[in-house]
Order: sequence, then structure tokens, then C-alpha cells
Amino acid sequence: MSDTQAPGKHERSESAQLHRELEVVWRNPRGWRALTVVNHSTLGLRFMATGLAFFLIGGVLAMLIRAQLALPSQAFMTPDIYHQITTMHGTVMMFLFAIPVLEGLAIYLIPKMLGTRDLLCPRLTAFGYWCYLFGGIILLSSMALEMAPDSGWFMYTPLSSGEYSPGKGSDFWLLGITFVEISALSAGVELTVSILRTRADGMALHRMPLFAWYILVMALMIVVGFPPLIFGSVLLELERAAGMPFFIVEQGGDPILWQHLFWLFGHPEVYIIFLPAAGIVSTLLPVFARRPIVGYGWAVAAVIITGFISFGLWVHHMFTVGIPHLAQAFFSAASMLVAVPTAIQVFVWLATLWLGRPRMSLPMLWILGFLVIFVCGGLTGVMLALVPFDWQVHDTHFVVAHMHYVLVGGMFFPLMAGFVYWLPLVSGRMPSERLGRLGFWLTFLGFNLTFLIMHWTGLLGMPRRVYTYDSAMGWDIYNLISSVGGFMLSAGIAMVLLDLALHWRFGRPAPPNPWGADTLEWGLSMPPAPYNFASLPTIKSRHPLWDNPALGDEMARGEHALADASHGRREILGGEVLTGRVRERIHIPSNSWWPLFAALVLAVVCISLLVRLYPLALGAFLVAVAMLLRWAWENGGHPIAAPLGDDEPTSPPLHSRTRGGPARFTMGVSLIADGAFFHSLLFGWFYLWSVSPQWQLPEQSPLDPMLLIGAGIAFALGMLWLERRLRRLYAGDETRLALAFYLIAALGGLHVLLLVALLWQADLAPTDNAHDAVLVVSLAYLLVHGLLATLLMALQGRRAALGYVGVRLPMEPGVVALFWRYQLGIYAILAVSLGVLPRVIGGGA
Repeated sequence: MSDTQAPGKHERSESAQLHRELEVVWRNPRGWRALTVVNHSTLGLRFMATGLAFFLIGGVLAMLIRAQLALPSQAFMTPDIYHQITTMHGTVMMFLFAIPVLEGLAIYLIPKMLGTRDLLCPRLTAFGYWCYLFGGIILLSSMALEMAPDSGWFMYTPLSSGEYSPGKGSDFWLLGITFVEISALSAGVELTVSILRTRADGMALHRMPLFAWYILVMALMIVVGFPPLIFGSVLLELERAAGMPFFIVEQGGDPILWQHLFWLFGHPEVYIIFLPAAGIVSTLLPVFARRPIVGYGWAVAAVIITGFISFGLWVHHMFTVGIPHLAQAFFSAASMLVAVPTAIQVFVWLATLWLGRPRMSLPMLWILGFLVIFVCGGLTGVMLALVPFDWQVHDTHFVVAHMHYVLVGGMFFPLMAGFVYWLPLVSGRMPSERLGRLGFWLTFLGFNLTFLIMHWTGLLGMPRRVYTYDSAMGWDIYNLISSVGGFMLSAGIAMVLLDLALHWRFGRPAPPNPWGADTLEWGLSMPPAPYNFASLPTIKSRHPLWDNPALGDEMARGEHALADASHGRREILGGEVLTGRVRERIHIPSNSWWPLFAALVLAVVCISLLVRLYPLALGAFLVAVAMLLRWAWENGGHPIAAPLGDDEPTSPPLHSRTRGGPARFTMGVSLIADGAFFHSLLFGWFYLWSVSPQWQLPEQSPLDPMLLIGAGIAFALGMLWLERRLRRLYAGDETRLALAFYLIAALGGLHVLLLVALLWQADLAPTDNAHDAVLVVSLAYLLVHGLLATLLMALQGRRAALGYVGVRLPMEPGVVALFWRYQLGIYAILAVSLGVLPRVIGGGA
């Protein structure tokens, strides 16, 4: 008897030792040092908690709006206050709640679903959270300072320009939202590379959980869709602060350019919000229908197609601005076309329910509410895609009702289903069915009472954003009913919050895998350890816990990969994009102050720009860049990250010992975002050139062709030298590597000096006409990227001299080479667009 028990005791002892080692490496510090945490679970919860706080503020603002509109000729608020409230309500809900909360949920869940311990770039996630928090605080402080923006959450020009909004309100919006968008882009890059490169061994793309597919498409859409808004915000702030006339018709600008840039972001954003919510539905339905989802491949295809089509719909919002009829017909057809992949997803869900044995638990109640509301919102969306109908209801309450049916119905109800479903994973306790159902019915009935009737007031002609109305219009009773419904909706949300507050003390302890789910996160302890998995599994199907219910216990006992933490590194596995087969061990950075400090200094930059202290803003910006580079200095082959040793693992190797580690993916995805910003710049140049009635090309281009060509040749020579030196390095030759990198950086410096000379000799007048303003912005864009390329190359020289880069550590130069190739490409395109084409075409409008 004792002989048979001894091995069991030994295994338990080894398992306990493994967990102790992992806890030492992965634990979160407490007290004030908790501000250094980079763990994805903690950061995901912080995103969601902060988003909930912003949601409550946005909800209070919504109730103020409904109180004002409840009765005709109300004097509850002045027109100015009302416009600030409506602007901030839309801004808070769209920018500070919807996307950040969904990103937070993804940040918390994705590593757990993919069978890994953390996201690929944990400090980037932490940096994104602090940018989100500080940007939101800056934006909301405008209300406390009585300087809130009042031009609408879409900030249309010229209403938001200096002439019609002379105060600081628009500046708060532009700078605060840009700061928040940095956070969204950080999360988009992080989630993209983590999903593609850190899945469990064997988790090929066709075995990936559907939620991960939805988040992958959402993240890529953020990477491509958010830069146009950042670019537009930069242009508008430059117009307000420096007088560059990008949107002033008399000086060669065009206010419609802002609408194009905004909706290039704004319409994809609708699907950026919808897709993660739909991913929640696709994850939960099979669990409660008790069968695999019907049409997995169809659902994946529909998600990808939705992501592509969503970028061709932005003019859907601009049918009344005077665009050509042919363009109206194209965008009308595209707007109706996007309903096809959305309908595919709905049919997949319905077929899964039809062929399964559904259990009507609380999460299912929220999902059914979503199906009803979202289908209604989709039908009105098809109506608005018809140009004649859109002309009749544009800027009325019909559009407000449609938007809330799509966004609230399409996002909030699935989000609540997901919160209820994953709450036991976070707390270890089950939600209350009684309070939860009461909260659902109050929310569902209140929502429909509020917004269903707003379709009718819109058809009766009630415009958006009016602060009052006369009783003779016949809108009295309908607005009163909507306001009553709004307060009922608030009561439902309050009931949900009460349930959440009581849950942590009175909730019933949750059993293992309480819903009988199939995805890996339910094989963890509840709540999970900071490292998630004691060992990382091999995946052979889409339903690992249904195929092997004991998989969670096996991972906890250390029976799978990476069941060792004695080396002191935070390690995860990196796999091939398509197959998921393991390629390397990725050592990721641990807790750090740098993300917080860098975000704080960037907040100082924003505040300095708000109060027009430009020297302080420039100094703080340079400090922020220095902090970001110092943070990056500790990565790769730095001794803090992973010092070279004689007993290193070789199968698989550490990623910093390879040529194509995940840093190349991260740089590549980051450059996709930068490229979207660059294409927005090109779009603005050619749009104003072809559309603005007062745009004037000079008879001769102000850019000196010799300097333009010389700057390109200098950088191209550096690029060719870098490519040759990389080939030698990969062949095992690191002779005079540091010197070569320093000399390549010198060519980059020559490129920058020639660009400065080009800008200096051009004698541009950026405050007089939009043509020169665009040239200045374009040359500044090239200068910033040239400086960064030069600095990164010089740092590579220093790292090579210190032994952080070499034959055994070849990863980093290839990453920097990607940035150099990008700079050379954008330089060539801009040189042709700004310097060659104007000479070929000549002067004239």
C-alpha cells in the first residue's frame, strides 16, 4: 500500500515545487509596486474596470439628455451645456468604453484560450493601459474645467475649427482622443502578434477558438482603421494651434476631408465593436447548445469578409454632402453587401441552436436579447443604405435609434453575456440567476422602450442634437416614453451592478468548468495563477476540454511543455503562424516602471499642448522617446532579458538567438499601422489636389530636386549596406559589426540633414495655403522617421559593441532593417508624389 502511494506523493511534491518556482517568476508585486505590473490578467481587468467607470459617467450623461428631452420647452439645461453633454456622451461611450472594454476582455482571455502564459509584449499592454487611463482623464477633465467640447462626438469641421469653436474644448477632444487611440493601437498590435505567434503547440489556425478569430480580425482592423483618425486629429489640431488651413476652403483646404478621414475610421469602428461581441456569442452558443458550432469555416470566412468590406463603406455616412451619384450608388451597394457575411453569422448561430439542446441559463438570456435587437438594427441599417431613404432621415432621431440598436444591441448585450459567463473564472463564484434575470429584463425592456420609439420620432422629423422642441411638433408623448424607458434601462444596469457587488461576498462557489465548456481557459484554477498554465499543452482538436476533461489537471501537474521555471525567465512558446508548431521559446519582459513613466510624460506633452507651452511639450516628448528607447534597451540579448550561457535550450531555442523572432512580427504589424497613417497623408494630398476649388499648385515645385534625390541616395546606400551586412552576419561573420552599424547610421544622419536642408530652402508658407501646409507635414513625417531609423541603427552599433548583438544574437538587426526598408519605401513614394508629379503636371488648380 505504501509502495503504491509513494509515487503519488512524489509527483505532488514535484508539482508543488513547479508551482512555487513559477510563482516566484510570474507573481505580481503588491502595494505601490503594483503599478509596475505587466501581467495580462491584471491589465485586462484594469481595462475593464476603468471602462466600467467611464461607462457609468457616459450613462449619467445619457440620463441628463433624456431628462432634457422628456418634455417640450425644457429649461433643464442651457443650449451650450446640452451640446457639451451630447458630445461627451458619444465620445465617452465610443472611445472610452466600447473598444477599451472589449480590448480588456480580449487581453484577459486570449492567452488563456490559446494555451499560453501571457501576451507577447506585456510592457506594451501596460503602456496602452496607462495611455488609456491618462487620455480619458484629460478628456473628462474638460467637463470639470467647464471647457468640454461641444461640436459633436464626430467633431465635424468647420464647426470644430478655431473660428466657430475658439475655446479649448476641441483641443481637449483632439489631444485626449489621440492619446486614447495610442492605447487602442498598442492593444491592436499586441493582440495581432500574440494570436499569430503564441498559440499552443498544434493549435493550427483551423483549430483556433472562434473568439480568437474574431479578436484577430478586430485587432487588424484597429491597426488599419485608427490611424486615419489620428492623422485627421493631427491636422485639425495643427489648424487650430498653428493656423495651417487644411479644412479652410478659401486657402485650398476642404472641410469634407475631415469627414472622409473620420469615417475611414468611424465605419470600420462599428464592426470593430461588433466583431468581439459576435465572438462572445460564437463562443457561448456551442457551450449552452451542448454541441460544436455549425459551420465553423463559414463563420471564420464571414468574419474575415466583414473586416474587408467594412473599409469600403465610409461614405455611407456622407450621402448628403454632395458626392457624385455614381459614388453614392457604389457605397450604397457596398453598405447592403456587408449584410451578407453578417447574416451568415446569424444563420450559423441559429443552426447551432436548432441542432443542439439549449440550456436557458443567464448568459443565454443576454444572447437571445442580442439576437432580437441586433437583427432589428441590421434591418434599419439596410434601410439607411438606400440613398433616397437616407436623405429623408439623415440627421434625425431615426439614425440615433439605428446606431443604438446596432452598437448597444450588438455590443452591450453580448458583453453582458460574456461577463456573466466568465465571471466564475475571475472570482471563483457563480453569478446570481435571480438578480441577473431581473437586471436583464429591465435592461431589455427599457432599451426597446427608449430607442424603438425613436425611430418614429425620427420619421416625424425630429433632428438630432436639438436641445428642445415645441409642443406643436407632436413629439411630446414619444419623447416622454423614450425618457421613461431610458430610466428603466438605467435601473436594469443598476441591478446588474448590484449583482456584481454582492457576487464577491455572497456568490456560490463555482465547481470546476461550471458551464461544461470546451476551451482551455476553463482548465485553469479559478481565479487563475499569474502564469495561467504550469505546463503548456499540445492541442489536437478545436474542443480540447471536451476531448480530454482531465487536461486541466494534467497541465497543473506539469505533464506538458515548459514545466520548468528554475532558470528565472518568463517563458512562453512561439509557433508557426499557420500550423502552430513550436519554433522557439519566447522570453518576455517582467514588471517595469517604464510603461507608466513613458505614459506619464506623454500626458505632460498633451497638457503642454493644451496650454500652448510648446517648449515644454517638445522637451517632454524627447524625454518620452528616451524612456521608450531605454525600455527597449532591456529586450533581446540584453543580460537582464536572457544572458548568454553554455547550457541554453536548443530545441526549441530562445527567440533572441534566432533570426526571425516575434519582434519581426511586432515591427511588421506596427509598420502596417504606420502605413495606414502614411496612406491617410497621401489621401489628403491627392484629395485636396483634385477636389478643393481653391487648391493651387505653384508653377514650379518648391522642393529642390538635387536635395530630394541626394537624401534618397544617402538612405538607399545605407539600406544596401545594411542588407549586405545582415547576410554576412547570418553567415557567421561579425567582424567589425559595430563599426558597420555606426557608419550605416551616419548615412541615415546624412539623409536627415539633407531633409532639413530641403525643408529650409523650400521657403514654404504653411499658414497661407493648404498646399504648403501638406508639404510641411509630409516632410516632417519623413524627418521623424529618418531620425528614428538613424537612432535605432546607432543603438544597434552600441549593442553590437557590448555583445548584445552578434552571430549568437542575430535577431535585432533584422528588425531594424524592416524599419529602414519602410522608410526607403515611403520616401520614394512621397518624393514622387510631392516632387515629381507636380513638375509633370505643372501649375494650375
